Order: sequence, then structure tokens, then C-alpha cells
Amino acid sequence: MREYLDFEKPLKDLEGRIAKLVKSKSKKNSVQEAIEKSTDQLAKMEEELFANLTPWQRSQIARHPQRPSISDYLEELTENVIELHGDRLYGEDRAIIGGFATWKNRSIMVMGHEKGKSLKERMRRNFGMAKPEGYRKALRLMKLAEKFQRPILTFIDTPGAYPGVDAEQRGQAEAIARNLLEMIKLQVPIIAVVTGEGGSGGALALGVADRVIMLEHSIYSVISPEGCAAILWGDASKSSTAAAALRMTAPELLKLKIIDDIIPEPLGGAHRDISLTAQHVSKTLETHFNELEKLPLAKLLKQREAKFRSLGAFRSAEDGTKTAKTANS
Repeated sequence: MREYLDFEKPLKDLEGRIAKLVKSKSKKNSVQEAIEKSTDQLAKMEEELFANLTPWQRSQIARHPQRPSISDYLEELTENVIELHGDRLYGEDRAIIGGFATWKNRSIMVMGHEKGKSLKERMRRNFGMAKPEGYRKALRLMKLAEKFQRPILTFIDTPGAYPGVDAEQRGQAEAIARNLLEMIKLQVPIIAVVTGEGGSGGALALGVADRVIMLEHSIYSVISPEGCAAILWGDASKSSTAAAALRMTAPELLKLKIIDDIIPEPLGGAHRDISLTAQHVSKTLETHFNELEKLPLAKLLKQREAKFRSLGAFRSAEDGTKTAKTANS
């Protein structure tokens, strides 16, 4: 069954009324006219609602419990998936899955965060929050892709890296930092797609790519709106204000040149039509992979490094001159 977000309640109520009219199976002209009128009203309401989403509402869509995850995209887009497990150092982390796969007759290495669907699976996947062994597994697969000269595709959807004591004891910060260091110099094309939440270092550990792309209603930020509100105002109820201030939505990040492209979603979000969303993802990926594969390796690596060195903004202590190209405030 479809799950509705808080701001979608008017849609739920209207759809409920339409369902009751249809269920009545009445042939009266008045009933048929009411169905047609309500259906038109619903379409107009949906169009207006989703054309004027606030950053906080986009955050809610990005976290929708039915939002497609990497397992959905693997099923829709790829064939011959060979999932690989373990980091060869500590163990298996089910918050990140990955392996070789075939996409559009290309052999690629694909990996990403998996939150799970049911509560039981979400707990097994740790709600998409990886521990050090998850990031080390991801890096192992990336190095394997480099060895066999396979392009890398990552799907990002996590609230952030797991902050537990056991993760810290096993070197969470070092594992993330190691991925950043290694990804910047991997000698194969890399594309990262933010499909839901892109939270902090947990997202960035899979996000140092030649092209960073976001789904239309996904978010990408150094901190969650709730965390930001708690730190700045000591009040998590100000999350909507924080979401706007963080400039974490795809349109804002494209303006700031933090990301390279936006993938359109069906009206109402990716969960409304997973197959159509996957088609949009595939089309966008094909465009970018075709461009990257034409680049000489030296140029590919130079552009990747330049891309990340240009992010952010700072001022010189001597003359106050802004020296970076973009600012993410």
C-alpha cells in the first residue's frame, strides 16, 4: 500500500473520496461527474503541490519508506549481478552492497547503501549506516574494478556513517578518509548517484566521483536538518528552517556546482513509479559514461581532482579576497 507523508494528507483524503465513489459502482450521471471532477481536482492539486516543494518537504520525500534503493535499481537496470562480500579485514557490512554487473552491455562495478524495506531488514542493514568494514569493502571492490578496468557506479542513500562506539573503535574516520584518498586517484571512470539521503562523510565515502548526480527529490548535506537545528537552536522542531539554510536540495547544489546533473522523478517522487525512475537514471548515466570514457586517463584524473579542489569558498587572511569559485553556505 502507498504510504503518505504529512504534507500529502490532502491528496490522501481526496483519493479516498474518489475510491469510495468508484467502489459504489453507481451508474448515475451525478456520480460519474463527481468522479471526473474529483480526478481533475486531484491532478491539479498534485501538480501544484509538487511544483512548490519546500526543502523540508523534499527531505521527507528523500526519506520516504518506499523510496527505491540500490537493490531496486540493480533489479531494474542490470543483469548478471555477482555480489561480493566482506572487507577481508574484519567482516561483512550489509549496509553497503556491491559487485560486478552488466548494464547496457557494459561490465561495471556497482555498489551503494542499502537501507532495507521491512523493519527486520532495516535493522539487518543498520538503516543504511555503514561501519568501517562497509567502507573498506567498498574500497576493496573499487580497487578490484581498477584492476580489471571496469567503470564504477555508486548509489548513495544514507543518513550518515554509523556513529556507534564499535565503529569508532575499528577506525570509522580513517576508513572514510582512506576512501576519499583512494577514490580521487582511481584510474577508471566513476559516477555517483544520490538516490535518497546523502548524509555527511558516510555519503562522501562513496561520492568522490568524476560526475556526481542527484535524483530530483534527493538531498545531500554535511548534516541532517534535525542535527543542524539541534546544534544551532537546541530545537529539532526548527528542522524545516535548517533544511532551507543548508541548501541541500538538488537544484540548489547544481547552482553551487557541487553536483553535475539532476535526474527527473515521476510526479510525487521516485516511489510512485520505480521503473520510470530507473529509465531516467539509465538514460542520464549513459550520457555521462559515454562522455567520461572518451577522456584520456590523465585528463580524467586531472578533471576529477580539479572538481573537488574547486568546491567551497574561503577568504585570504591578508586581503580578504575570495579565492574559490563556489560557496556552499
